[in-house]
Amino acid sequence: MSFFYQIPAQQQAVASPVQQLLVNQRYMLKWQQQTLLLHSKQSLALPDAAEFTLELPAQVAVLRLFGEALNWAALHKVMQMITEATLACRLYQPHPELSAAVELALPAALTAAQLQQLNELAAGLDIELVYLPTAPVLAKPGLLVMDMDSTAIQIECIDELAKLAGVGEQVAAVTARAMNGELDFAQSLVARVAALQGADESILQQVLTGVPLMPGLTELVQYLKAHQWHIAIASGGFTYFTDELKQRLGLTAAFANVLDIANGKLTGKVLGDIVDANTKAHVVNELAAEYNIAASQTVAIGDGANDIPMLKAAALGVAFHAKPKVQAQAKAAIRQGSLLQLLYLLD
Repeated sequence: MSFFYQIPAQQQAVASPVQQLLVNQRYMLKWQQQTLLLHSKQSLALPDAAEFTLELPAQVAVLRLFGEALNWAALHKVMQMITEATLACRLYQPHPELSAAVELALPAALTAAQLQQLNELAAGLDIELVYLPTAPVLAKPGLLVMDMDSTAIQIECIDELAKLAGVGEQVAAVTARAMNGELDFAQSLVARVAALQGADESILQQVLTGVPLMPGLTELVQYLKAHQWHIAIASGGFTYFTDELKQRLGLTAAFANVLDIANGKLTGKVLGDIVDANTKAHVVNELAAEYNIAASQTVAIGDGANDIPMLKAAALGVAFHAKPKVQAQAKAAIRQGSLLQLLYLLD
């Protein structure tokens, strides 16, 4: 059975493919002037259209589009930027708590210039767009390495500690510069920790008690663990917090810096080697080797400049709620929404 439909321009902004198509059914899309043409093997509540060519070249990559603002108009604009050819399309819903994403099968690889234009378009449309020539597979064991501050959790722990110690503005300014890549991370960490000298160690528990997990973190970890994935944290923060997250979530490993405490007070020093950007990158490779995870099955996610080497070390490096510099160097980016959306990037 074949059905051909059209989505006229005046309807595209008020309707969404997520609402009108079925998950995991195959469709074909073609744009023609201001109209989107759709082929379906099921009857749909859409206006009829004339037949169009259904021959498709081989798929070499996919685009996945998601977000609350995704509608037919956004999809039409994306297609206009890619090709005039017919594209295979489906709805992809990797988890019941996620809305479906629209996946477009691409017959040719995108150039860097095309991808930049598409990312700018997606930002203007307030939707998420990820380009995946390949993707890690959920059905095989994998590894996810996460940053902690502003990634696994919603705060920067050192900034919260500094507020309680009465040096909040001073430390937050240094944190912002470090995350933007304006300062060497190790040097910035030493300076920020030094500002905490003399603070009572009880501020650690105060911050820990109120730590807000990033939305979707618990569900993401549970889902990946159920698929035999290993999850770790590699953080430029502190073991006081990463160890608690490791225990609470049942993570494979956690790497972070050790705060020196003497007589119930923070000394303003870090014990041992600092966990910096290079250390984070090594964690990806070391854990993959330790647990016999294929390099193609490694994922890293973070938000700051010191996460960039880690994102590059993984097969799929994802910038999450990240600074522009990080988004520009990551293989994919999720600009808003929950951590659970990482599943859109896996097969």
